[in-house]
Amino acid sequence: MSGPDRTGAPGRRPDLLAQAARSLGPLLAALVVGALILAVLGRNPLSFYGDLFRAGLVSSTGCQAMLTRLAPLLLISMGYIVAFRAGLWNIGGDGQFLLAAAVVAGLGSGVMGAIPRPAGLILLGLIGFAVGGAWTILPAYLKAWFGVNEIITSVMTSFIGVNLANLLIKQLWRSAETSVPQTGVVPVGQLLPRLGGTTIHAGIIAAVAAVAVVWYVLTYTTVGLRLTVLGANPRAAVHAGFKVKRLVLGTFFFSGALIGLAAAVEILGVWGYMRADWNPKFGLALFALVFLARLSPGAMVPLAAFYAVLEIGGHEAARAASLDYDFVLLLIGLILFFMAASQYLRLPPERRAHLVRRAGGLLRLRGRP
Repeated sequence: MSGPDRTGAPGRRPDLLAQAARSLGPLLAALVVGALILAVLGRNPLSFYGDLFRAGLVSSTGCQAMLTRLAPLLLISMGYIVAFRAGLWNIGGDGQFLLAAAVVAGLGSGVMGAIPRPAGLILLGLIGFAVGGAWTILPAYLKAWFGVNEIITSVMTSFIGVNLANLLIKQLWRSAETSVPQTGVVPVGQLLPRLGGTTIHAGIIAAVAAVAVVWYVLTYTTVGLRLTVLGANPRAAVHAGFKVKRLVLGTFFFSGALIGLAAAVEILGVWGYMRADWNPKFGLALFALVFLARLSPGAMVPLAAFYAVLEIGGHEAARAASLDYDFVLLLIGLILFFMAASQYLRLPPERRAHLVRRAGGLLRLRGRP
């Protein structure tokens, strides 16, 4: 008899085990280092991790809070993936998110009081979508027509967007009912509906739908092929006859629009209003996780869920251990570091040597007077 079929389950088992080890290895390494730090600080690592996962995943309230947090995380991640697949660096996610949130929150109470709830929620969602997308037009235009580096322009527009959002809340849409600068409040009964008597709002459905749509478009449509070609080789896209300028504008717009929709979901699903200087800072960690997911919408789902667990459960675990929440941020940083290190170690030796030479060149350049 011949051996196991190489295409069958027995033959694939070592590959699956290797993939699982590569995925779980960085996580376990980060947890071990975190446990050592906890021990040095005089805390019980097992108790801390038990509290973290119980509060963020195992308990009913923690699981519901995690899924609620997951909705904006997935939408922002899909926005990043759309841009990065095309080789476009949309670094201005925070500005797009906060400006869309400010507009949705500022208009929210008036819109919901003027039209029926379903129409009002759809309209405000579209407004967030449009504002987030519109805030990418300038860097996209400068990139497409003049070749201006979009990293610089998107960071600059993000800075403007963050401060403009605060200005709108403190001036144009400031509520007279509180001493703290914030917008008017959308009544709880007019927020996004809850699912099955839980605290999970319907925004998670929109987020899962966005993941499915982005995955389908990138995998099975000509638009996805064009984005992949543009990201891999812009010159090849030009020679293939792609309308690159229009593609850059459209890609940037939909990237920011998904981030703006995430803001609308967060405001209409959780808060109902927005305070000045509020910034959940979702962008930085998701930026790293998106690349660790290799720009795959499906792979991003468990990574975003795990990040949500750390965020939700971390507050309870830190409180129980009499620690600042800074330790949870440190733990998240360790996980990202070990994930990045594992990706580096999986590269071919010549590729690793090339990256080291590039890093050395950058350091020497920075050291010049």
